[in-house]
Amino acid sequence: MRILWLSPWLRPLARVHADALRSAGHEVRIVTSDQHPESGPARDDEWVLDPRPKQPSTYRPFLRVRSEVAAFGAEVVVTELVRDPRWLTLGRGLPRIDVVHDDRPHDAAEQRPRWERAVFDRWQSRSDLTIFFSRFVADAVGREPRAVVPLSSDVADAAVPPFVEADGRRDFVLSGRLNDYKNIPVALAAWRLHRSGPHHRGDRLVLIGDGDVPHDLPEGVRWQRGPFRYADELTTLARAKGSLVHYRRATQSGVQVLAMQLGVMPVVSPEGALPELQPSGGPVVGVDDPRGLADALDALADPHEAVRAGRVARRAYLDRHAESRVAAALSDAVAQAAAGRPGRSTGR
Repeated sequence: MRILWLSPWLRPLARVHADALRSAGHEVRIVTSDQHPESGPARDDEWVLDPRPKQPSTYRPFLRVRSEVAAFGAEVVVTELVRDPRWLTLGRGLPRIDVVHDDRPHDAAEQRPRWERAVFDRWQSRSDLTIFFSRFVADAVGREPRAVVPLSSDVADAAVPPFVEADGRRDFVLSGRLNDYKNIPVALAAWRLHRSGPHHRGDRLVLIGDGDVPHDLPEGVRWQRGPFRYADELTTLARAKGSLVHYRRATQSGVQVLAMQLGVMPVVSPEGALPELQPSGGPVVGVDDPRGLADALDALADPHEAVRAGRVARRAYLDRHAESRVAAALSDAVAQAAAGRPGRSTGR
């Protein structure tokens, strides 16, 4: 089928999903923006727009793209975090799939204006099908009909570096938007306990990303501040002994899935779908338990244990989240949405 995917904010993930659908025999075009740090030059399958309707200079490019979208002749449209009213006209009248990542905002920074909620929440709820990436979010939102699809990593499988063996393992990582919901004070308290104990092996805790981080960081903590591109950090992430995904508020986490993809065991809290996606036997530690978190760091500090756990994480990724799994689930969802509209073909 010909599929139009509208994703202004999550461009790397939209690319992964488009490639997965393409591997299943579909033709996919993406409408997106340059808002994500990973954006880069436009691919052949992308139309890039500026989703700020208050800027007069954005209207001529939008009208051009709208005409080209119409010529593409999509049979199904997928919408993901659309916030520009003009984008509602793209693919109008087609079977529509809405993609929902979160059941609620993580923090105040993600709160949307009232007018935006009034316009877009109602529009989103009228989709022919809603895609969720965990049972937790699907049940919390409660929208029907729905499909639960494996959460993808933002990084294509082909870009993943080789699995790192014990002699190459070092450090722990905490990456992404380093805001309050990432539970950084508890992570730092746990790091102090780990570093002062007998199990510390000389590793550092590496913070990667921008956000709200205390200036008085403990010894052995390095902050790589600012937006980052995955290509620049994959080596650091892949050789880590563990990835801290120990959030105070969570739905599901792409950081968790990326760690599994790289063969690194995530350490998660019981929030949201984090335990749902956690590899079997992987550490799940209460949000206010720095001692429990330090114990998890103590265990993974042994490079041989980090490798053993990393192999478990990698197997869980391949079994549940690899491109072939995502492609099959997305393809089924597209067929389901198209079948819900009389007269629409479900063939590829």
